[in-house]
Amino acid sequence: MPVASDPKPAVVRDLGEMPAHLDFVPGPLGPTGLDAIDAYWRAANYLSVGQIYLLDNPLLREPLTLADVKPRLLGHWGTTPGLNFIYAHLNRTIVLRDLDMMAVWGPGHGAPGLVANAWLDGTYGEVYPDVGSDTDGMRRLFRQFSFPGGIPSHASPELPGSIHEGGELGYSLIHAFGAALDNPGLIVACVIGDGEAETGPLAASWHASKFLDPVGDGTVLPILHLNGYKIANPTLLARMPAAELRSLLVGYGYEPLFVEGDEPGPMHQAMATALDYALDRITEIRELAANRDVGRPSWPMIVLRSPKGWTGPKFVDGKPVEGTWRSHQVPVAALRENPEHLAILETWMRSYRPDELFDDAGRLAPALAALHPRGDRRLSANPHANGGRDPRPLRLPDLAAYAVAMPSHGTAVAEATRVLGRYLRDVLALNAEARNFRVMGPDETLSNRLDAVFDVTDRVWRDAILPTDEHLARQGRVMEVLSEHLCEGWLEGYLLTGRHGVFACYEAFIHIVDSMVNQHAKWLKASRALAWRKPVPSLNILLTSHVWRQDQNGFSHQDPGFIDFVANKKGDTARVYLPPDANCLLWVMDHCLRTHDRINVVVAGKQPALQWLGADEAARHCTAGIGVWEWASNDGPAEPDVVMACAGDVPTMETLAAVAWLRTRIPEIRIRVVNVVDLMTLPSPDMHPHGLDDATFDSLFTRDRPVVFAYHGYPWLIHRLTYRRTNHGHIHVHGFVEEGTTTTPFDMAVLNGLDRYHLALAALKWSSGLGPAVQHAEEELRDLLALHREHVCRTGEDLPQVRDWVWTDHPSMAGPEGTTIAQVDLQLTNEVVEYETGPEIQMS
Repeated sequence: MPVASDPKPAVVRDLGEMPAHLDFVPGPLGPTGLDAIDAYWRAANYLSVGQIYLLDNPLLREPLTLADVKPRLLGHWGTTPGLNFIYAHLNRTIVLRDLDMMAVWGPGHGAPGLVANAWLDGTYGEVYPDVGSDTDGMRRLFRQFSFPGGIPSHASPELPGSIHEGGELGYSLIHAFGAALDNPGLIVACVIGDGEAETGPLAASWHASKFLDPVGDGTVLPILHLNGYKIANPTLLARMPAAELRSLLVGYGYEPLFVEGDEPGPMHQAMATALDYALDRITEIRELAANRDVGRPSWPMIVLRSPKGWTGPKFVDGKPVEGTWRSHQVPVAALRENPEHLAILETWMRSYRPDELFDDAGRLAPALAALHPRGDRRLSANPHANGGRDPRPLRLPDLAAYAVAMPSHGTAVAEATRVLGRYLRDVLALNAEARNFRVMGPDETLSNRLDAVFDVTDRVWRDAILPTDEHLARQGRVMEVLSEHLCEGWLEGYLLTGRHGVFACYEAFIHIVDSMVNQHAKWLKASRALAWRKPVPSLNILLTSHVWRQDQNGFSHQDPGFIDFVANKKGDTARVYLPPDANCLLWVMDHCLRTHDRINVVVAGKQPALQWLGADEAARHCTAGIGVWEWASNDGPAEPDVVMACAGDVPTMETLAAVAWLRTRIPEIRIRVVNVVDLMTLPSPDMHPHGLDDATFDSLFTRDRPVVFAYHGYPWLIHRLTYRRTNHGHIHVHGFVEEGTTTTPFDMAVLNGLDRYHLALAALKWSSGLGPAVQHAEEELRDLLALHREHVCRTGEDLPQVRDWVWTDHPSMAGPEGTTIAQVDLQLTNEVVEYETGPEIQMS
């Protein structure tokens, strides 16, 4: 463990009290190196303050006036000087060791510093030529920050070198680990703010080191930045006793190195010493692991304790600022109301001595420009942070090898996700050498019937493996941990650095990562507007163990609302697929794995279920996303009496069972069956690029005939998606209405009015001109519901005629083979989507 030469005032240590302030601590920099790195730090600090405050006079060549200052002061100063300090030292190690390093910055509200450093090393001017490396470029740099038409105040896609949106805290460390997976030459420096360290996702993320392969993966170097305060309160970790904090981090599996103080000289030397030791230790671990199994190493990390608002004003209006919560955002405000504040700002900015840092043209002094890395070794230009370094395309197998054979519609039985598991097994095998595909899930790969993947890989596990364990190994392509946050974060980091994957999750609990998916959607939306940002593989989320089959878990596991959440995202980002059977699921997942810059949500059951379409039919149907199933319809060339629409596997089965019952009891009824795979075909094209044009929509759903729509999720989403359609007033949606419990599969549908009997009753209710047989049919349906209720409560299982039903029980209804599919133009658009208030939701 490295320590300074004098143990009493040590600034690099593993435990103890806060060190005394020193004028100098010997270290690896030497006097010249110390002066240089401190000057570079001052340059970044100066540019950071300028971004928060200035419109003009960027180098203070004239006395500062109110005309030079922005009318609205927005931004965060408190964490910024610490980030600039870390950035300067990471630059030094990259140059010294020729490292392939990228950085993830948890305190994204320190964006002034991150933007400043990207400008200093030249990357910013390369991607934004109008913000060049001179005085005019500096003026533009200052003006654009938190300004209309400029850039956000948090780290965002607009920041070169970033894969992490800093607006929401908690995800930096797991994004860093996702980036490191399968990148053996990469070091990911991850800066974690002490406010962020209080979040649940970050607290769980420390465990991610337990899944890192020191040979096949890259390395994450956590840097916990303790500056003591959040917006207005102290932080937990900063107030913990040093020994207790060290014990916590050691308990998580790390070797912590503490760098503490507020005097620049000693702090620079201590940080350089700590980084040198950490990188030497990383090299040692990797070299040892290359020759033998080292189990789970204790990886080094750095704890940097520095004052909040370091180098800023110490007092304003007689109140302490530096080292307190008052420095969190804008330390000196109300400049127009208080002339003394303008003087404080000018004194503060001149304290960095800008004339020493920038030449007459506003360029960084040549001696300082020599300190940062060159080319793609720059943190702001590392290719891993922009779609990956030389990403390999994903190889996908031929779907025909996995298709479920279909002797006739609705007779074969299969578990859709088990079929998908065999496909994913071979995706893993085909890409084993490229190491660019992983499956993530919270302890549910086996439960979700995807266990065929274990034929070719294992779960990653670096702790002890017992003889009773199965499918655990030091290396594996399946990542399982009982934290949806970690699974989602791993995959996001993996995708943003150019690799591919699938996150499989129980439908009810995907809500845990609503906010993470929301941030990722925002990232994708913003990055697509940047020509220099490369496309990244899509976020593919498979939701199974869904709402309609929770036979043992009950109401706690019944919630299909994630679809509603995703449907709120921009049309050029969000996709929702509800494949009705295994062959459709295969096609949909194969399609999703081929896409980029999307969030694809696929909902599919894992239980044995009837299969409806052969491989070719499924391909045609899924390509269109929606279509009439002629083999289940009998309307012929005439208009139907009722359209029976369905989206989802259980709704499809119940709809077809209702159709079978109706056509047997009311032979004269004309029914059209419409199945929806791509939910985003329902809204109009100006709301979503997959939306059907009005003429095609009307050809499917008619302009004025009743539509009984059986939908997997909450009914009101269908109304919201279709409210602009001509026939919206005649669409009657059945779906999940928050009636759930531990019960039989069919009873679950009955409780929510999604079963075949309620659907048939609705078809009879809304149709007209069917004759006197309707009343008798309605009475029979109500009797069947009563019979069901008595039977299920008495026996604990569904009626035999329900659980044993197949489509070919009704051969008289067999129609022509094949499926008529509405051909849909799926060309993407970049139009702005405007949502208006629709009519009141109908419930039937």
